[in-house]
Amino acid sequence: MSKNHRIHHPVLQQRVMSADEAAALIPAGANVGMSGFTGSGSPKSVPQALARRIESLNAQGKGFKIGLWTGASTGPELDGALAKVDGIEMRMPYQSDPTCRQRINAGQMQYMDIHLSHVAQFVWFGFMGHLDVAVVEVAGILPDGRLIPSASVGNNKTWLDLADKVILEVNHGQNAGLEGMHDIYYGTDLPPNRRPIPLLRPDDRIGEPYLRCDPSKVIAVVETHKADRNPTFTPPDENSQRIAGHIIEFLQHEVKAGRMPKELLPLQSGVGNIANAVLAGLNEGPFENLTAYTEVLQDGMLDMLRSGKLRSASATALSLGPQAAADFNENIDFYRERIVLRPQEISNHPEVIRRLGLISMNAMIEADIYGNVNSTHLMGTSIMNGIGGSGDFARNAYLSIFMTPSLAKGGAISCIVPMASHVDHTEHDVQIIVTEQGLADLRGHSPSQRAAIIIERCAHPDYRDALRDYVARAKKGSMGQHTPHLLDEALGWHSRYVKTGTMRA
Repeated sequence: MSKNHRIHHPVLQQRVMSADEAAALIPAGANVGMSGFTGSGSPKSVPQALARRIESLNAQGKGFKIGLWTGASTGPELDGALAKVDGIEMRMPYQSDPTCRQRINAGQMQYMDIHLSHVAQFVWFGFMGHLDVAVVEVAGILPDGRLIPSASVGNNKTWLDLADKVILEVNHGQNAGLEGMHDIYYGTDLPPNRRPIPLLRPDDRIGEPYLRCDPSKVIAVVETHKADRNPTFTPPDENSQRIAGHIIEFLQHEVKAGRMPKELLPLQSGVGNIANAVLAGLNEGPFENLTAYTEVLQDGMLDMLRSGKLRSASATALSLGPQAAADFNENIDFYRERIVLRPQEISNHPEVIRRLGLISMNAMIEADIYGNVNSTHLMGTSIMNGIGGSGDFARNAYLSIFMTPSLAKGGAISCIVPMASHVDHTEHDVQIIVTEQGLADLRGHSPSQRAAIIIERCAHPDYRDALRDYVARAKKGSMGQHTPHLLDEALGWHSRYVKTGTMRA
């Protein structure tokens, strides 16, 4: 029996072993589904033990790689550790680790970027190959073998259902008060037997608080006592505050125009400093009794729950800075009544997103003059992180908002360009673009009208004249006039940056 009484199933008590012993049970070439979503709820010990094993085998000339599937990004103790020893053959669906990124962009690691709502169903469909092993962090094991989920759910339900073998990390460092915060829905099915998901409000509970797992599949239980990797959010800078101000002013206008109720519609917010600044602005803004239906709950939403501005929040993971994490653990009974953590196949489900009518707010790398958005690639070829859930939300939300500062690299890069060097969200999925310069409402406008609005309201003044000049010349020299482009120079700004270090002519 575990001294902290987190493992209550008698058979699984007998399968407790060290991380090194558990890692030795993972075969070379296996597809391994690991828990974790933005550094939250990922296994802390087995991946590092596996990395040590791979490093030793590589030193002996015995190559060893796995296919690594997760919920989203994890952290240095998982993605970073395995990438450092060249232990990953194929990675999906999302990553943000610097070592992973370097290997992917060097062509040394295969990477499949995919909408987060697609991952579980594609694995169920058999599109991704066979899932051999699941390595999942949990907060505890009940006497009947059910599992208390950790600080993220992600794809854990699917990993536990489909993997041949399961390794559990029972993390005593996760707050025991997490029990009861989760809503695990087991009502999904494969076509042609699918049924509507009966979720009508963001705080509806349609499942059960525990993960199911056949104890006979569990080959190892590893006990840990390690905190999640906490992100560090910087205080909102002037640009972030201006972006937040533009969005709040726009939402006020939508309420006044009768296109939105006074308590708005459910909020979805991506991860990062700009998103946190928008949430901080909403916390100080005029709206009350708000709700959120998102994939990650970060510091700004915790602040809004604490202030009472936000009534409830649904997500698949927590992603909290150190101070917010301490507050969450100290006041977990308060938050358990207001937070629901779900599988990402539900938190990101297009049917639910469209039904609830979300206000979707996500960051981008660049947008072009016609409203196409690149959220994943630098200069068209180098992956940054991945599309994550932004596509799930953007295409199906009531309002689709993308935001970025107008400049990057000290002004050497314009984030508004003639043609996006990579397109993740087409003009058909993008309604609102916001920079610190202003907000472009693209609804109801043709491409040429959108170009004028984006340039005048979102582009930085340093690049505005060049963009106007490009559009004017494109209208004279383009083969077609619906979306005028000069094909020989549409990506010229990017080429210039690669050659000279600046987009400026």
